[in-house]
Amino acid sequence: MSPTSVPATAPHPRRWVILAVVCLATLVVLLDNTVLNVAIPSLTEELGAGTADIQWMINAYSLVQSGLLLTAGSLADRYGRKRALLAGLALFGIGSATAAFAQSTGQLIAARAGMGIGGALLLTTTLAVVMQVFQGDEVPKAIGIWGAVSSLGFAGGPLLGGVLLAHFWWGSIFLINLPVALIGLFAVARLLPESRDPAGRRPDIPGAVLSTVGMVGVVFAIISGPLHGWGSGRVLLSAAIGAAALSAFVAWELRTPTPMLDMAFFRNRRFNGAAAGGVLVAFGMAGSLFLLTQYLQLVLGYRPLEAGLRMTPLALAIVVLNLTGVGARLLPKLGFPGAVALGMALLSGGLAVIALTGSAHGYTGLLAGLLLMGAGIAVAQPAMATALMGAIPPERAGAGAGVQGTATEFGGGLGVAVLGAVLGSRFAAGLPAQVPDSAAKSLPDALAAAPDDSLREVVRTAFSDGLTSSQLIGAAAILLGGLVSAALLRGTEQPTAPAAVPEPSPAA
Repeated sequence: MSPTSVPATAPHPRRWVILAVVCLATLVVLLDNTVLNVAIPSLTEELGAGTADIQWMINAYSLVQSGLLLTAGSLADRYGRKRALLAGLALFGIGSATAAFAQSTGQLIAARAGMGIGGALLLTTTLAVVMQVFQGDEVPKAIGIWGAVSSLGFAGGPLLGGVLLAHFWWGSIFLINLPVALIGLFAVARLLPESRDPAGRRPDIPGAVLSTVGMVGVVFAIISGPLHGWGSGRVLLSAAIGAAALSAFVAWELRTPTPMLDMAFFRNRRFNGAAAGGVLVAFGMAGSLFLLTQYLQLVLGYRPLEAGLRMTPLALAIVVLNLTGVGARLLPKLGFPGAVALGMALLSGGLAVIALTGSAHGYTGLLAGLLLMGAGIAVAQPAMATALMGAIPPERAGAGAGVQGTATEFGGGLGVAVLGAVLGSRFAAGLPAQVPDSAAKSLPDALAAAPDDSLREVVRTAFSDGLTSSQLIGAAAILLGGLVSAALLRGTEQPTAPAAVPEPSPAA
């Protein structure tokens, strides 16, 4: 009898406690996607980090996760999701301790990459466990709670970072992960049942290597373009290597008997629409947070804690709307296409409001935009997560979570890279002639190089104009992508909660 034909067993008696445990692990992993943003001025001053260094500190974490999520999901399915959670928590804790005491930008980038390995194991396994222990009508509710915590982690990083930087040095934003990792290790060991794919699948190491090299190559080209020129040798070579590796990845996945990413998934319109929407939501959210934290601190003059507090409306809007089930209630009424189109339109509108009113009206314009963005994410996210996981066979829950996480992480890294590149290009183009080109790598450097107050005001204006252009490009991309995603989801069935797949006991 195939795994999908086995009747469902009784719900796990400790499923809500288990949900709390996996949400804690998810929270700390996603906090580290954005917690570093408010430390940018401190890192610029204490480690001498330029714009490209800062982008790599952020992207090293997300890109390693993006490259390893599919493999991590396959490993969790093959060897056990509880083991994967324990390994991920241990690696994440070790990487956090190393990052906290880094003495150079290179050391911090390497530590962030190491944290990304642990984060990949955690992100894939937590959603797979949720799909495993819940059944029936409780599945959408559990996914909604998991999504709310995920959004809180993603958007709450600036606030946590601001609180810590107000009282401690920048390394504290990583040390805070250690008690969470220890609590998670204890709770997972005591509470979680072991579960795995009864069929078992070998890990696809070549696929993991090719996908990681491809994404790093492409994003490195995007980051380096504004600094070295889009036609420079290093940018073109990096882009060529990335494109070649991604092409080789697709070719390998089509021929290997144990693919990391089953290309047959792409024949499913629900899968394609949900994955595309996930990339774009993360693109807009991560890119805008990367830009806005700099704007709040470097242009409006807020301290890290003040900047973090002013970013909280985004997180609060997502959490409140998700926990109250707004997105889940709208989904049956609007269907996948309507929910995704509405959510992406709100997210795009929020970015546009920030771009058009933020500079002129200070924080008031930013607040309106943040609230619109939060509402859009709360509406679109449950629809996309439900659609994507519903398109994956239940026995491949880890691989399905890997796809979902890859879309989120890759979209976030790409958002930081693309919008950061646009900002850098516009900023450099708008600087006065008296400021040398070498000072265009960051706003503090350009301000220091400006000889008088009037030129420093021109420098700030150039930075604000770069932010406006970046946000408008992000808004247009999300709106267009939302329409494409909704079109792909048109005509797909409403999801039914997958039946739980009983796993063999550890003794068996």
